[in-house]
Amino acid sequence: MIPVVHHPHYVAESPPGSRYRWGKNGLVRDLLRDRGSAIDWHEPEPMPRRWIEAVHDDDYVAEVIEARVPPAKERRIGFAVTPPMALRAVAVPGGTYHAARVAMERGYAANTAGGSHHALADTGAGYCVFNDLAIAANRLVDEGTCAKVLVIDVDVHQGDGTASLLAGRTGLATYSIHAEKNFPARKARSTLDVGLPDGVGDDEYLATLAATLVPLLDSFAPSLLLYQAGVDPFADDRLGRLSLTQAGLNERDRWIGHLARERGLPIASALGGGYGDLLEVAHRHVASIVAVAQGTGIVAQA
Repeated sequence: MIPVVHHPHYVAESPPGSRYRWGKNGLVRDLLRDRGSAIDWHEPEPMPRRWIEAVHDDDYVAEVIEARVPPAKERRIGFAVTPPMALRAVAVPGGTYHAARVAMERGYAANTAGGSHHALADTGAGYCVFNDLAIAANRLVDEGTCAKVLVIDVDVHQGDGTASLLAGRTGLATYSIHAEKNFPARKARSTLDVGLPDGVGDDEYLATLAATLVPLLDSFAPSLLLYQAGVDPFADDRLGRLSLTQAGLNERDRWIGHLARERGLPIASALGGGYGDLLEVAHRHVASIVAVAQGTGIVAQA
């Protein structure tokens, strides 16, 4: 069984004027439900406010929770932070944190939302409100659950928010492999950034991933991996600039899962980006969750 974390607040109606197409999280949930007993469902607690404030500025946290985010910040986020969006923003980091705690026991767990890697200390950005990866990673180290956490970000867009929020914090490191010419225009500095030229396909991508991630993993020696498993490096993704096939995405995720397994590291994944036809994107996210589970040995490879 694949441990999967989901909260009802993940599925929310689109706020007025939203540029983001909502509905993906509900479709991912439904496709996983179709797998019946193969999925072991977990519902997380929303992230306590003080844990969010350990990473984000107090004033911004208050703006989100009270659904009074200024228009300028809402424009950076890409949608209005309505009361349902505020509930979702608090639930998602709770889910990534819960997935990490389950992974510590089971080897792997997936959150059906999250990967909000553009959110910065005092504002959201790029469809991200709170940075669940940074919040969860910081909390896990701060409370002593993990000595070191490595955030592995394979979204087609650089994890600029995660890099900035975790920079200089003890026991935390960030890795981002992304399309160099894609959003954001101004990149942050991860522990290791791998910027790729437009059009990179399966073979070059997978070879570069292995050549850059393995040395960092060996030198940093984390005790947990948080995996931002964006599927937007897919060739036909609406906001991507890379050219991976579905087979290439599957191989990427199985390889990451296998890497974690062979080093005895728990791994928790968050959904990340994927843009285009909602059902097709949801299928790619589900395939990603299954592929990581295959790599970790939780389920057999088909």
